[in-house]
Amino acid sequence: MKKIETRTIIKIAVAVFALYLGIHYWSNISGVLAKILSAATPLILGFVIAYPLNILMSFFERHYFPRSKKNGVIKSRTPVSLLLAIITLAAFVAVIMVLIIPQLISCIKLLITQIPSFMEGLVLFLEEHEINSSAILDKLASIDWQTRINQLIEKFVSGFGDIFGMVVSTVSTVVSGVTTVVIAVIFAVYLLLSKRKLSSQANKVLTKFLKPELYKKLKHVLDVLNDSFHRFIVGQCTEAVILGVLCTLGMFILRLPYAPMIGAVIGFSALIPVVGAFIGGGVGAFLILTESPTKALIFLVFLVILQQIEGNIIYPKVVGSSMGLPAIWVLVAVVVGGGVFGIPGMIIGVPLVGALYKLAKEYLNAPPKKAKKD
Repeated sequence: MKKIETRTIIKIAVAVFALYLGIHYWSNISGVLAKILSAATPLILGFVIAYPLNILMSFFERHYFPRSKKNGVIKSRTPVSLLLAIITLAAFVAVIMVLIIPQLISCIKLLITQIPSFMEGLVLFLEEHEINSSAILDKLASIDWQTRINQLIEKFVSGFGDIFGMVVSTVSTVVSGVTTVVIAVIFAVYLLLSKRKLSSQANKVLTKFLKPELYKKLKHVLDVLNDSFHRFIVGQCTEAVILGVLCTLGMFILRLPYAPMIGAVIGFSALIPVVGAFIGGGVGAFLILTESPTKALIFLVFLVILQQIEGNIIYPKVVGSSMGLPAIWVLVAVVVGGGVFGIPGMIIGVPLVGALYKLAKEYLNAPPKKAKKD
């Protein structure tokens, strides 16, 4: 029987003591962690922005004079590729806005034009239920308006401080949110411009403090995670475009209104795995309902059929196959991720499960290690 070394005993004792401190002072520790997380929110958001933008940027880098070895071309490759990536993303958002805003305005105009007919229907309803205007006037005349007005003024004066505080809080929240987004975008730009230098520095730190075998394993896990998220984002965007186009074409064939706008909304909401199209479908059904309840019902039936095709054929093939993840695990990732973290969990769950699935598959298929002889 081997003796336990003194160093091992010290490590165990330190670990147990640290665990005790963590449990005993958890309220203080959680408060400090919450403050750190709040302060780091712009940086985390910047990384979230930089990651998908880097996919576009890498595409342009691969096609920006790839064979040229001129110093000027090499130095300009990163900033030019980043600029092209930002322009491409901005153009995509502009196209979506062009498809949505004009038809949304026409929908609002339609709602406004329907107000007179709604008022006529209200008058007919009152007449059918023998609620005449004279009875309404008598009811209004019996109200002590002076007392009611005084009560309203008192409530307004007493609540003015609360209203002012609410306005100040709202303005402060908006300004804070805008500031956070601006800082995040600036941080994302710096990350992308310095990504090679930062990667080199991170590798130097890891190789300095980690053993070669541990460093190799960690790098492999990070590479698998990066590949999984990269494939998921590309596949999800491809699937969203396919679904949006199919929805628009189907609505044109069925002669349903607002086809480009609803198709764009459903394509955008389809970035949320599996259930996103239903979220967009609720918005589309409401917009069509303002024009025709029958057409809204036809749209819902069409969307259910399209969602079945998307959920059982398009999504598993486009996203699941691109990640090497079986369809059943895609569904499990969406259900569990959504149940735990909501919509962000649905988005993150699929690539995370894809990476874990690949790592588990590699581990199970690896040849067993030979036992060391004493």
